[in-house]
Amino acid sequence: MTYRVCFVCTGNICRSPMAEFVFRARVAEAGLEDLVEVDSAGTGGWHEGEGADPRTVAVLRENGYEAEHTARQFEPSWFGRLDLVVALDAGHLRALRRLAPTERDAEKVRLLRSYDPAAGDDLDVPDPYYGGPEGFDACLEMVEAASHGLLAAVRERVEGRAA
Repeated sequence: MTYRVCFVCTGNICRSPMAEFVFRARVAEAGLEDLVEVDSAGTGGWHEGEGADPRTVAVLRENGYEAEHTARQFEPSWFGRLDLVVALDAGHLRALRRLAPTERDAEKVRLLRSYDPAAGDDLDVPDPYYGGPEGFDACLEMVEAASHGLLAAVRERVEGRAA
C-alpha cells in the first residue's frame, strides 16, 4: 500500500515544490520510491498551471535535484487519499486544518520543520518569494534539515504497514 505525502505552501511555486523534490530524493535514496508517493500543492490557486519560480528551479538544480513542476491548488477532497499533509508554515497549517473534512483528516497536517530537532520553536519556513537568492538558499537548507526526520517518520509508518 502506497504512503502518500503532499507538501503545501501558499502558491505552490517556491517552498512546497522545493520540499517535494528534496523529499522525493530522500525517498529514492532510501529505496522507498515504490512505497511512498510525494507531491505538492498550494493553499491558493494564484499560480495554478505555472512552473516553479525560476529561483526555486535554480537552487534545486544547483544542488542536484530535479525541478520539473506545475503548480496546483490543494483540494479538500485529497485528504481521503493522503496519509500526511506537510505545511510549510503556521498559516498553511491553520488553513489546511480548516479545510479538513474530518478531525482525522486535520490530524494528518503537520509542519515540516517539526521534523527537525534543531528548529526549536521556530517551525516556519519563511517565504523567499519577495527576497533575493539567499532566501531560496536558506529555504533549501531548512527543507533539507527537516527531510531527514520526516523520512524517519515516514519509514516507520511504511514499515508498520508492511508488518
